[in-house]
Amino acid sequence: MGATPAWPPRSTPRLFIDAPLAPGALSIEGAPAHYLATVMRARAGDPVVLFDDRTGEWLAVVRDVAKRSLTVEVGERLRVREAVPDLWLLAAPLKKGRVDWMAEKACELGIARLVPVVTRRTVVDKPNVERLRGQMIEAAEQCGRTALPEVAEAVKLPALLRDWPAGRPLFFADEMGGAPAAAAMRAQPGPAAILIGPEGGFDDDERAAIRACPQATGVTLGPRILRAETAATAAVALWMAAAGDW
Repeated sequence: MGATPAWPPRSTPRLFIDAPLAPGALSIEGAPAHYLATVMRARAGDPVVLFDDRTGEWLAVVRDVAKRSLTVEVGERLRVREAVPDLWLLAAPLKKGRVDWMAEKACELGIARLVPVVTRRTVVDKPNVERLRGQMIEAAEQCGRTALPEVAEAVKLPALLRDWPAGRPLFFADEMGGAPAAAAMRAQPGPAAILIGPEGGFDDDERAAIRACPQATGVTLGPRILRAETAATAAVALWMAAAGDW
């Protein structure tokens, strides 16, 4: 006798639903419904995995597919909402495409919060926060996260430093040099934040202001010059390896 197939199959679509989930019938409309019905060609009886950033991850079954909506029956809860390492990524907004990639990878790596930080050399001073949130939702759907990172409104660097919380170390990638990032992060476990500058880096006054923050530690990410989105990803990966959930 052959083995019983895994249920749900690994190919089961996985979607974020911005509403509390619980057992029972649920109507899905808009873009998620279009994705399931048109892209994934879901039909009655097909399984769907849903998560809501509140209660966790649930298994549902498609009951009815209409032109612009579909109905599913939510059943078993597969997982509760995950505990997320308390890491904030503070990054100067980048051009479209590059910032999308950074947001996607930061979500996959497990950050808790993304804060766009406007500096003097920032090329995009009004980032599209909703677009960044959308990128992170798509990344969470693909990588299996049950908790979405918070995406904060953009803040100017002086205001960020002025209001910085006393109990949170701030590691900033300083192209002028600093402590090796991995060692500095291991030495200060617990809640933390990583600050990444724009393509042209921080100017001298900004660097002095950051270093004057009592919680700030300048770190180096190695001997090579990294693009801003690469630096952000590398720094988050180092922190996760040293103090996160890796």
